[in-house]
Amino acid sequence: MPKKTLTTKEELERPEHRPDLQRRAKEFVDDELSFFESEQQSSALQKQFMEHVAAFEDAEWTTNFDQLAQGGMTLPAPDDLDDAQLNAKLWEVIRGLAMLRTFLYNTDHLSDRELYEELWHQVLREESPNMPINADSACHIDLVGSGSEQDNEFYLRYYADEEDRRLWAQDWPDDVLPAHETLPYDRDRHLPNRNTELGTALDRVH
Repeated sequence: MPKKTLTTKEELERPEHRPDLQRRAKEFVDDELSFFESEQQSSALQKQFMEHVAAFEDAEWTTNFDQLAQGGMTLPAPDDLDDAQLNAKLWEVIRGLAMLRTFLYNTDHLSDRELYEELWHQVLREESPNMPINADSACHIDLVGSGSEQDNEFYLRYYADEEDRRLWAQDWPDDVLPAHETLPYDRDRHLPNRNTELGTALDRVH
């Protein structure tokens, strides 16, 4: 199969190229895809969106594990680290992910070892397109956001406020809501977030 190539910047600048980008986007999702173009939407914004679609289609797939390793980070198995080593490595991974504009949320129900195990065995192994990184890009990983019964229980037990719990009970009356508990760890407020400047993240890694 021939390798696809990215559309050149000069081609993307031409208005007549937009229908071709839309065709490629529809082929990529293998489904009907409609495009609403507001008269108030600038042609530059439309072009930027379609350029992103084309880049997504052509991108090679990788994992955060491979990206961190290729950047020179060692990623030992959790069982190979004592508690002090694991804590240091966990924060190295967290800052490395921030450099990749990937941010963690809702981790305070997990100990350092539990979080590192979750990252090492699962989260870092998930494949995703290798897209260009800039200050506007961001990937959000919610550690209770999988939709599993266990994650839903963690969310309701630790993170949901009274209004969220009320709405949950209203929408899912057969569910038994766990009693609210105080989070056992205090990590989330120290995590890098999408407002972290790319340069700051790089400084923290080094």
